[in-house]
Amino acid sequence: MKIELNENKILFNNGTSSKEIHPFWLRERVNNEEYLDKKTQQRKFDPTSLETNIEVKSAKITKDILEINFNDGVNSKLKIEKIIEEFSKNDFLIQSIKREKWDSKLKNVHKFEYLDDIFESREMYDLLIKFYKYGFIIFKNVPTEENFIVKFANQIGSVRRTNFGEYFNVKSVPNPNDLAYTSLALAPHTDNPYRNPVPCIQLLHCITNDVDGGLSTLVDGYKVTEDLKKKFKKYYDVLTRVKVKFKFIDKDVVLENWSELIKLDENKELKQVKFSPRLDFVPILEKKELDLYYRARNKISEMYNSDNYKIEFKLVPGDLMMMDNYRLLHGRTAFDLNEGSRYLQGCYIDYDSTEGKLRHLKRKFDI
Repeated sequence: MKIELNENKILFNNGTSSKEIHPFWLRERVNNEEYLDKKTQQRKFDPTSLETNIEVKSAKITKDILEINFNDGVNSKLKIEKIIEEFSKNDFLIQSIKREKWDSKLKNVHKFEYLDDIFESREMYDLLIKFYKYGFIIFKNVPTEENFIVKFANQIGSVRRTNFGEYFNVKSVPNPNDLAYTSLALAPHTDNPYRNPVPCIQLLHCITNDVDGGLSTLVDGYKVTEDLKKKFKKYYDVLTRVKVKFKFIDKDVVLENWSELIKLDENKELKQVKFSPRLDFVPILEKKELDLYYRARNKISEMYNSDNYKIEFKLVPGDLMMMDNYRLLHGRTAFDLNEGSRYLQGCYIDYDSTEGKLRHLKRKFDI
């Protein structure tokens, strides 16, 4: 991809063809100090107040800079790299991170030592790349003081508050409003499928864990759904087509959301998995369609719960796990309260937090 000149026309060549870039599109992007705030990258002018019949009077390319004189008297120098990035319509940073599929053979659980200044470090950039690749990372030796998880999350972005509060305590309590607050085993599931939008990322901070059971479990929904697509295409198709209702009922709130169990993006690639069979309600469909759907749901449940896909490990005090709730399923093994205590604190953040931090660090370290 490159920028070319043809008289006073500026062209974008994608390798197969060249097309003219609209002069007004370029005029909107002038970056002189009188037109653009360098700190915020916000325009100091309103482009809707300009006439749209802007033309290029002259242009030249010097190394990686495109210099343009417009017919309204404005002159600007634009970095060609920036034009190409924007013109391609791709998020070069996030979309360029290749997701690595994994199953029970995954041995290298990515763990990073927590430091007070880690959030502004080059290491933070590297670990966020790992997070996007594998869907989870673990910080070691995070201070176990009460509610530290909120302070931790806010160093990345902003906590996503839910009806469970700014944060929630994962421990057994009387009359729980969720099975997470018991000592029962939890099968692999995604959180909050009944919410619109669903929280993107969950953080879990281990405060105490001196029981023999209570192992944390993770499953890569990306790996499972790709395998389902290859081996059971009809099941994959129906799970990406049929929307079910997820519902959560508490004394103060009733939350409902309709969604496919496998949600695809505009390119038919995996965008999100949702799975919480204690909370889903399948709509009334033709018997033949429902027969197929129930077989498909049973098959993907079997795969999610299979030892072939699941990893298990024990979080110890000070461990803080950050996991992608759109990609991973999580759960735990059962434990006996008579053996001791298992106490975790959790909260949610959204993708704009991790994406914003990643872009900031890329800029900071000129990566």
